[in-house]
Amino acid sequence: MVWRSVQSKEKKPKKLGFFLVTFGFIWGMMLLHFTIQQQTQHESSSVLREQILDLSKRYIKALAEENKNVVDGPYVGTVTAYDLKKTLAVLLDNILQRIGKLESKVENLVLNGTGANSTNNTSTTPAPSLGAVEKLNVADLINGAQEQCELPPMDGFPHCEGKIKVENWCPRLPWRAKNPNEETDQKTVAEIRINFDPLYKMMSRHEEFRWMMLRIRRMADTWIEAIKSLAEKQNLEKRKRKKILVHLGLLTKESGFKIAENAFSGGPLGELVQWSDLITSLYLLGHDIRISASLAELKEIMKKVVGNRSGCPTQGDKVVELIYIDIVGLTQFKKTLGPSWVHYQCMLRVLDSFGTEPEFNHAHYAQSKGHKTPWGKWNLNPQQFYTMFPHTPDNSFLGFVVEQHLNSSDIKHINDIKRQNQSLVYGKVDNFWKDKKAYLDVIHTYMEVHGTVHGTSTMYIPGYVKNHGILSGRDLQFLLRETKLFVGLGFPYEGPAPLEAIANGCAFLNLRFNPPKSSKNTEFFKGKPTLRELTSQHPYAEVYIGKPHVWTVDINDLSEVERAVKSILNQKIDPYLPYEFTCEGMLQRMNAFIERQDFCHGQVMWPPLSALQVKIADPGKSCKQVCQESQLICEPSFFQHLNKDKALLKHNIECLTIESVNDILVPSFDGRRKHCVFQGDLLLFSCAGSHPTHRRICPCRDYIKGQVALCKDCL
Repeated sequence: MVWRSVQSKEKKPKKLGFFLVTFGFIWGMMLLHFTIQQQTQHESSSVLREQILDLSKRYIKALAEENKNVVDGPYVGTVTAYDLKKTLAVLLDNILQRIGKLESKVENLVLNGTGANSTNNTSTTPAPSLGAVEKLNVADLINGAQEQCELPPMDGFPHCEGKIKVENWCPRLPWRAKNPNEETDQKTVAEIRINFDPLYKMMSRHEEFRWMMLRIRRMADTWIEAIKSLAEKQNLEKRKRKKILVHLGLLTKESGFKIAENAFSGGPLGELVQWSDLITSLYLLGHDIRISASLAELKEIMKKVVGNRSGCPTQGDKVVELIYIDIVGLTQFKKTLGPSWVHYQCMLRVLDSFGTEPEFNHAHYAQSKGHKTPWGKWNLNPQQFYTMFPHTPDNSFLGFVVEQHLNSSDIKHINDIKRQNQSLVYGKVDNFWKDKKAYLDVIHTYMEVHGTVHGTSTMYIPGYVKNHGILSGRDLQFLLRETKLFVGLGFPYEGPAPLEAIANGCAFLNLRFNPPKSSKNTEFFKGKPTLRELTSQHPYAEVYIGKPHVWTVDINDLSEVERAVKSILNQKIDPYLPYEFTCEGMLQRMNAFIERQDFCHGQVMWPPLSALQVKIADPGKSCKQVCQESQLICEPSFFQHLNKDKALLKHNIECLTIESVNDILVPSFDGRRKHCVFQGDLLLFSCAGSHPTHRRICPCRDYIKGQVALCKDCL
């Protein structure tokens, strides 16, 4: 019994030892397993990290190679480094948030562990809550949204705030310390001017400006009355005086156009008329203008920027804040500025008589469509192009002033002039009259036919025409006052002369084009950056003036021509000039553009959203058409507010499926499938163009009668 008891006691330690050895072995194997697994994980993440960095380098290199000829900036339609910067900014912001949270935890741990001791005996203020700030995603930033940034507290670092450097291109944010230079800038108020002498002195240095100066001098009294009248009607106080560059590329020797030299011998004057009226408006509204008509002058004005080859914005005061330029000057300006061009893109306002549609403005899209025009592909906001007439709603309407060539003495006697039974043909070149005899014969049956043809060639002019040759402005006004009918020949397109005739009490016989003329079927428009279709010789007169002042007829329907002539002779037609083509109308429009249009600071809501009226176009119709049919105008700046399914629900459009494309024909929807297509590229929003099967969603607005560029709530 004793032996058994001892044997039993010896067995227990052996069992316990075996159990401990087994447990130790298993524990050791598990530890080894976890160690090996952990090492493998570290190796895998290290390999992955190297792969990510390598791919990133290759991506950036490929991106740079693909876009080496593309301008970088917020208004570029294609994917460029600008997009990458914004994407990286968002990623960095996310990383910084995580670091901030980690620092906060460490700080709390330190403070809780060591008491409330702090260096410099200063109190610690918690950083502003990131949650209180509305976060923006990449799409918002690319669309121009501004982040609401807050400056962290600097209680413990009294000298830090003074060392913060604020460059002149930075947007104003609430926390930023006031820059004394900016304070001075803000105090520079634009005050209206009524003395032309400083402008005459500036322009007299240029022989190229002689024709424009003569026009400004003739109209000086009218302009001064207009600015005084406008100041009484609306508040022109507390406006910032802006630094404005005016560069007339078409007058530079390098352009080769010789427009200034030919201005006194029957050459084209439309551009010079518009430039002289623009310069006068800017001057009278009180802004600082510098005028350039040579590359040397342009380089002198922009010398602070020209030497900057880094592409970084210049420091200190802005050289200019607005730039009025033409298409020829645009090429010169870009070449002169080099890499700094991108910082001045948003300040550009490009005088462009016939307009540039988004389809041609967007470099990548124009290339994909095979457009070979040398005039487009600028990647500007399409509203930065300023047109002669309000024919392209995607652009802005600058216009001009219809001159009244009469002095005060003439005006007193103007109403004493009795109208004769005569017509005056709109065509100062003999070739314009070709193949028009049958049409003119109908008119000659009822009245005399007069002309103002330049030169000795009269091959195409019927023998019964009384030709006066080229007349002075004053003599032409008196001839128009004696005339009942101003006769269009179909060319030139969209000139100022019909408006002058209507302002003098003539009716205008406007030739209809069927089919409409465009770059697809008319040599004159080939190469121009627009697919716009002209339904007549003067679409503005046809649409915005109409009868009894404008009679649009088919030259091949002689009975229609005869009916129009009879109707004109049987009624008294009073002089009429739309307000937008008066000095005051142009001053009002220009002031609104200068004060309200802003392409540099993201989404600026002008015109106000209260003017929006949504129309749905049938397949095959453009937004320009559908708005015009409702006596409205397509407003491209409103497209962004219709470019999401939630916005369309407000207008009873339900989207079961959606997609995003880069095309000029969207937003649009297929009602049968309830399928909506939205815009993926802001530069491609367009009032032009129609979809064969989808219905386009169109942002229209009202307008002030006689001031098409402005909505009723715009002032």
